[in-house]
Amino acid sequence: AVIVGRGLLGLVGDQWQRLLVSLDDRGEAGMAGEQRPPTRWKGKHGEMTGPDWKKSKDARKQAQKHLKELKLLKKLDKERAEQQKTIEEQKKKKELKGRLHTISVALPGSVLDNAQSPEFRTYLAGQIARACTVFSVDEIVIFDEQGEDAKTVEGEFGGIGRKGHANVQLARILQYLECPQYLRKCFFPKHRDLEFAGVLNPLDSPHHLRIDDDAEYREGVVVDRPSKPGKGSFVNCGLRKEVQIDKQLQAGLRVTVRLHKMDNPESKVLKGSVIAPDVPRVESGLYWGYTVRLASCLSSVFTECPFEGGYDLTIGTSERGSDIDSTVFPTFRHMLIVFGGLQGLEASVDADPNLNLTDPCVLFHNYLNTCPGQGSRIIRTEEAILITLSILRPKIDKALKS
Repeated sequence: AVIVGRGLLGLVGDQWQRLLVSLDDRGEAGMAGEQRPPTRWKGKHGEMTGPDWKKSKDARKQAQKHLKELKLLKKLDKERAEQQKTIEEQKKKKELKGRLHTISVALPGSVLDNAQSPEFRTYLAGQIARACTVFSVDEIVIFDEQGEDAKTVEGEFGGIGRKGHANVQLARILQYLECPQYLRKCFFPKHRDLEFAGVLNPLDSPHHLRIDDDAEYREGVVVDRPSKPGKGSFVNCGLRKEVQIDKQLQAGLRVTVRLHKMDNPESKVLKGSVIAPDVPRVESGLYWGYTVRLASCLSSVFTECPFEGGYDLTIGTSERGSDIDSTVFPTFRHMLIVFGGLQGLEASVDADPNLNLTDPCVLFHNYLNTCPGQGSRIIRTEEAILITLSILRPKIDKALKS
């Protein structure tokens, strides 16, 4: 002890400081000369080393990323399920609202021969158009009682008794009235047949929209305006702005457009897509006007039917037909109602070169007298249309419900 004490007392300055440091690091073992490995740094809480902490941190990041991805996938699945549910609900609504059946009316153009002046002929055509619109007729067929082949509305009505031309004038006036007002200048230039059409009562059907009317569908005409590559044509739909559709079409073509909802109401151009003319009827149950078809004879009314499968319920009208009160109609898809001219359907059958029969009742599923006990010898065709469509309406509704 004395020797150690002397040794300790003999240490001065730097030697004393080095000894204290050595004792602190090594303890008593250090005094005996034992070697000890240097101490490594441990984690913040002393539970792991630096490399282990880094690995753990990366693992936690991966776990958090995986959880975020799982949450995002769940959110996307939920949104998809909601969208699918919305689409199914919309489909169900459209199925409930849509109207799949059609009603067609056929009559000879010779009904205009019963009017003795251009004003009366025009007014008679207006009455027919109004009656068909009120009862939601989808197609009007004008056939020639004399068998003349007139399938276009080119030419002019040359006077009473001129074969074929009465059909053309009637078809042209019906087309003019069906066309929305803002499109008439594009499709109907000045013509003698339309000289008095401006004084006729408007049809005011659902597709005759005003400029500020809010509607999902609109009729329009493709305008001659250049568009960027990959973009569709521009259409005038009777709005303050033109509508850009999803297809490139020829200018001057009449189209039916479904308007898209705009997120930015200040946009210079509206967006829309071209659809078939029957979509408003099939999907939304809207009456979207009538089409006009010319037939060269009575048989062409049936053979040139534009609907797939033809007319599955045909009705002929005559005072010689059976009583309508006891008639029950089956369910149908496309109904055709045929009216005769001044001499009845018998004259049309006799003049048809494709028909070898004398009794017209064999052409129809039902040959009916829609006004039994009439007080007048003759019921005019425009009157017969109103009478027949009025009395058929409840029977049609009953047939469709069944």
